[in-house]
Amino acid sequence: MDPIASDLARANMIEQQIRPCEVLDDRVLDAMNSIPREEFVAAEYVDLAFTDTHVPLQDGELMMKPIQEGAMLQALNIKPGDKVLHIGTGSGYTAACMAHMGGEVTSYEINPAIAASAQARLSGYGVTVVNEDIFTAALHKYHYDVIAVTGSLPEGFDALKEHLSETGRMFTIEGTDPVMHAILTCRQADGELRSIQLSDTLIPALHNAPTKATFSF
Repeated sequence: MDPIASDLARANMIEQQIRPCEVLDDRVLDAMNSIPREEFVAAEYVDLAFTDTHVPLQDGELMMKPIQEGAMLQALNIKPGDKVLHIGTGSGYTAACMAHMGGEVTSYEINPAIAASAQARLSGYGVTVVNEDIFTAALHKYHYDVIAVTGSLPEGFDALKEHLSETGRMFTIEGTDPVMHAILTCRQADGELRSIQLSDTLIPALHNAPTKATFSF
């Protein structure tokens, strides 16, 4: 895709997909306009980079749709200096956007090939990519101002909440196909956590995400 075509496709993505879904935060729009999304997809899928679809990655993984990325970034309200825990690096695009907004981003990716590819793409963005399973990782409690989970959690994962700072915000997508909800969880001034449902959406589950036990008789 030549630069002129990329710029036009990016502008159309923002004006026809992102803004109409009430993603209006100027900092989010600037990040999505500034980060070259076409450079975060494989060459054979570059024509899909700005479309309203899940772009395929390696090993059957999928990239979030632009509107899902925009809605998540707006909900998290990332500020310069925020410590960001990103779970599910994928292509690296959302991590790059969060870094552009001023976040100090550490991104976990369980797939070694995807982690290596994303780290190469994220060179120069200041993002640290960790090739590790988040469900067994040792994390600092009350450390992160922002936690962004870019794969669904069929049963949620309450243990993540203890890693939110005193002003922490966490974005998750919880449930199973065909019913999943985007949820924003924020720590209040009194230390309590409050969760609100943002929208219905669909995205593949994180590898090793907890699920309900099944029994056979």
